[in-house]
Amino acid sequence: MPEGEKNWQKEAESLQEQISGLKDQALRATADVQNIRRRAEKDVEKAHKFALEKFSKELLPVVDSLEKTIESSQSDGGEKNVLLEGVEMTLSILTSGLKKFNVEQVNPVGEPFDPELHEAMSLIDAPDAEPNSVIAVIQKGYTLNGRLVRPAMVMVAKGAAKIDEKA
Repeated sequence: MPEGEKNWQKEAESLQEQISGLKDQALRATADVQNIRRRAEKDVEKAHKFALEKFSKELLPVVDSLEKTIESSQSDGGEKNVLLEGVEMTLSILTSGLKKFNVEQVNPVGEPFDPELHEAMSLIDAPDAEPNSVIAVIQKGYTLNGRLVRPAMVMVAKGAAKIDEKA
């Protein structure tokens, strides 16, 4: 093979290597752009989904106060007065408004204790309740689109103490 032909062949191989390297770089760049676009779309989706989190946290004490007002008015006995009916209607409107934006109440009485949704305030001996189950709710919890906004403060049944019958 003449000398010139060898040089052309080496140069052609070198150019082929450069072309394949540039194709690889282009594919990687395209994949990076797609990954960045997907991440940005997910971030925007999360921002839309959880934009109301701070606002809903601010409304929860209002819900708590209205519920406590209704509870204390009902414990007085007597007939419902107009003020109590107004408070109940206000609470109903507020809770239905929260539900429209996927703010859900966590009221776990009788359910097993779940540390991801509940905050145990105390353990209580309750022989008639399942061990590790919620027997009372001190403050209801709330989620926004499945994400915990505020854990439910609960009282949990202690596990039954094992009695040694040989003793």
